[in-house]
Amino acid sequence: MCGRTSCHLPRDALTRACAYLDRQGRRQLPQWRDPDKYCPSYNKSPQSSSPVLLSRLHFEKDADSSDRIIFPMRWGLVPSWFKESDPSKLQFNTSNCRSDTIMEKQSFKAPLGKGRRCVVLADGFYEWQRCQGTNQRQPYFIYFPQSKTEKSGENSGSDSLNNKEEVWDNWRLLTMAGIFDCWEPPKGERLYSYSIITVDSCRGLSDIHSRSPRQVAVVKG
Repeated sequence: MCGRTSCHLPRDALTRACAYLDRQGRRQLPQWRDPDKYCPSYNKSPQSSSPVLLSRLHFEKDADSSDRIIFPMRWGLVPSWFKESDPSKLQFNTSNCRSDTIMEKQSFKAPLGKGRRCVVLADGFYEWQRCQGTNQRQPYFIYFPQSKTEKSGENSGSDSLNNKEEVWDNWRLLTMAGIFDCWEPPKGERLYSYSIITVDSCRGLSDIHSRSPRQVAVVKG
């Protein structure tokens, strides 16, 4: 766990879904870094690109730490110390990292020590439960509880530019704790990649799988 996620929202909708309050309590929309690398999909697997939310301070030393950006990164952390020229040659799985052993593995301990935390954005994730006595597996799609506000379905003013930029009352994103790192190959561009932090599943999910993503609260605008 977790081996498949979904993130299908168009880029502008995903931006509005991530509206937040800055240090002064003002409503802000996160800016994008490498937006063309984001491809909406209902089926995202490890080694594909998925959006993460993080502080601008990771890229600009003088930035306000409350400023947020959305950055598509490779799912499956490639450590900064990796020596091969091809990230697919990494011999171990880094799609997920257990919260209870995160400090025991250098691949995760190093970026965590540098404060390289992020929030992995998704509609939800998929999990499969093996049916007893058979080889069949029952798929489940797991997501946050959804609720509609009075603004949902209203037409008056809902098409204005301000509302499109400032109001989001649609699908509630699943926000998962993650860590990321930056790998520089011998030739080519830097590669940013992440792992999803997992914990013991809650009672409602333990019958499906023993592990689940660590969920984090994001202060909304």
